[in-house]
Amino acid sequence: MHTACTMSSSLSPTQMLLLLLSLCICKISLASSSSSEDDAFRRWVSWNVENYRRETSSNAMLTAQAPGIPGKKVVDWKLWKAEMSKIRKTVSQDGTGDYRTVSEALNSIPAFNTRRVILVVKPGIYREKINVPRQMSFVTFLGDSTSPPTITGNDTASVTGRGGTPLKTFQSATVAVDADYFVAINVKFENTAPHEVGSLGEQAVALRISGTKAAFYNCSFIGNQDTLYDHKGLHYFNNCFIQGSVDFIFGYGRSLYENCHLNSVTKKVASLTAQKRTNASLASGFSFKNSTITGSGLLYLGRAWGDYSRVIFSYTFMDRVVAPQGWSDWGDPKRDARVYYGEYKCSGPGANTTGRVPWATMLTDEEAQPFLGTYYIEGDTWLPSL
Repeated sequence: MHTACTMSSSLSPTQMLLLLLSLCICKISLASSSSSEDDAFRRWVSWNVENYRRETSSNAMLTAQAPGIPGKKVVDWKLWKAEMSKIRKTVSQDGTGDYRTVSEALNSIPAFNTRRVILVVKPGIYREKINVPRQMSFVTFLGDSTSPPTITGNDTASVTGRGGTPLKTFQSATVAVDADYFVAINVKFENTAPHEVGSLGEQAVALRISGTKAAFYNCSFIGNQDTLYDHKGLHYFNNCFIQGSVDFIFGYGRSLYENCHLNSVTKKVASLTAQKRTNASLASGFSFKNSTITGSGLLYLGRAWGDYSRVIFSYTFMDRVVAPQGWSDWGDPKRDARVYYGEYKCSGPGANTTGRVPWATMLTDEEAQPFLGTYYIEGDTWLPSL
């Protein structure tokens, strides 16, 4: 892993000044006599700040020009080619489209697809269990913004699947996306299975996203326990509504959530996120920016599913539903020195930090910077322009 103390002879004077500032942070951090968890956090933040600057500079130098499109920066050529040859197919339950179900439309796409396929899904309730397989990249679900289609199911982790074994959380998803470059716009993903406090096997995923470079705009994710399985990869969520009770956003993903509404329906105490970063070298974590937290019960911002769980909230309104402690180590105090939980310029009664756990950190302007833009998920090279 690189550190904030790495030097580069190719940096401009301005970049060199910024790098020296990072060096100061690094030195102050290493020399600090405070607790070990604070030292670890500061070293990690310093690395993130410098890594952000280094990657930003590198992308500016290495991006190529797309043929015939002056000034357009392109790094991901596979994506650019797919967008240049996109096609549309229509899904409508009344038979006026190309297909009546989303599954039928997906089955029409050839394996190892290399072009953007936009499935225009007409309004309606689609009771389907859907999987976008790994070899089916570049698929878009496009709904109507005034009347978004709903894809719904009610499987849980304890439901018996093929072979007589339980589905478990991974296979409980109403919609599972294993492919890369997936996009959904104006779609509601739902799992209606109920959750009773204290019951086991009731994980009921509305959507699991396991492919990388996926984006969701104006989508809703409705469920109770484990609603959105942000499994792995680079992901972007904009203007989305996400509702649940227990760990309703969870996984290993490296994801940016902007302008999202996060709503709790827990009856007692639960957690909004369960981010499973299992070692310090994993480049994963959830960043929430300009979002809103509301709902019922008492809600932790996150609990440490993994020993190195990483979650950041910035510019987010937190209603009274947020527990004063803010964060949970899932009953394992050893994780207090390893997790990276940060807050930056949040507001609302739930953002009062008086009762926060001592191992959560209020970030400075510089420390928060790496998590505030799409560069956090390398989005400048792959996010589609709508």
